[in-house]
Amino acid sequence: MKRIGQVFRESLANRVKEGIDQHSCIFVISYSQVPAPQLNDFRKRLKVAGAQVYVSKNSLAQIALKDIKQSNLAEKITGQMAFVWSKADSVEVAKALVKFAKECPNIAIQGGLLDGKILGKEDVIQLSELPSREVLLAMLLSAIQSPLSRLAGALNAKTRELLSVLKQLSEKKGGN
Repeated sequence: MKRIGQVFRESLANRVKEGIDQHSCIFVISYSQVPAPQLNDFRKRLKVAGAQVYVSKNSLAQIALKDIKQSNLAEKITGQMAFVWSKADSVEVAKALVKFAKECPNIAIQGGLLDGKILGKEDVIQLSELPSREVLLAMLLSAIQSPLSRLAGALNAKTRELLSVLKQLSEKKGGN
């Protein structure tokens, strides 16, 4: 028979596992000596970006991460830490994280997990510098459309040239 404390710790570890399994992007941050109002502001900003903050005990988080074979991420857990996870656009969440980390020196980005790939602090910063998903999709669409519109323009130009030559020939032979 398990003790209540053991059952409670297992449920907390399972909560971390479920959070990681259910979300596509997970970031690990450490924070120390951050005033409660500033931490609440941090949570609100991340909620706007579509993310949630989950604070866990280090030992439970490390156990949960090792259970799901993410021991590299488990090594990054030190001090007061929290998970930031989201199903939304990972670029927007990373931008919000990096911006707040610049404003508040007591918050440090330790790394993360994006679609099963482990990210370092530098990777998260690079991710935050990317354009948003909508902008990237617009850039892709313009890249796809560009050759087609140039081809249509070239074909249209050749047709105009042919019509111009035919009109000149017609005028030369005394037509309209």
